[in-house]
Amino acid sequence: MEQKACILYVEDDLTLSFVTRDNLLLKGYEVDFAEDGMKALEMIGLRQYDLFIFDVMLPKMDGFTLAARIREKGMDIPIIFLTARSLMEDRIHGLQLGADDYITKPFSMEELVLKIEVFLRRSKIVPIENSRKPEITLGGYIFDVANQHLSFSGKTETLTYRECELLKLFTENQNQIVKREQILMKVWGNDQFFSSRSLDVFISRIRKLLKSDSSIKIENIHNIGYRMKVGL
Repeated sequence: MEQKACILYVEDDLTLSFVTRDNLLLKGYEVDFAEDGMKALEMIGLRQYDLFIFDVMLPKMDGFTLAARIREKGMDIPIIFLTARSLMEDRIHGLQLGADDYITKPFSMEELVLKIEVFLRRSKIVPIENSRKPEITLGGYIFDVANQHLSFSGKTETLTYRECELLKLFTENQNQIVKREQILMKVWGNDQFFSSRSLDVFISRIRKLLKSDSSIKIENIHNIGYRMKVGL
């Protein structure tokens, strides 16, 4: 029987916590929940967890203090911080306390799940749904979505999160037009101007990553979107 990863999620925004917990449960994780840092610390003493997700601004004990207490106990369990604040000083402080990653609110569930998978994979623990993700053959390339790797003739490139999500979207819609709005909402979570400009940059990156196989082309469909043609 496959092992379920157990996550402790600490968040005082009940609406956000409900949506996030529901999504994580659907992804095959076991999720315990606490609304404040003190309650979370008590729960940590009662069972073994595989990963922690902490909001920074928590009542009774904030996420930074909670993380520091955990590291003082010698626990090397991955910690992901969620925060509405994006100050570089906060990020550095969190990382100095032993956090493994930092996600700024509002965030996409795809981004959170991908980060969770990366950390759990280091411990050989993945959710049941994602435990056997196949590799995708793309022309002469091998696209390993779970590990964010793209390989060609023995050479492997590690993709960023958005490069991986963008290429995944194109592979799921090979030889079909994908509208700009669809790409922006799926990969960026919005269709704002700055995200739109960022998309153009990422399209250029994907084209460079795929340049070794001339049978793969990403076409710009004027005022509509893009189409990845493979072998046509």
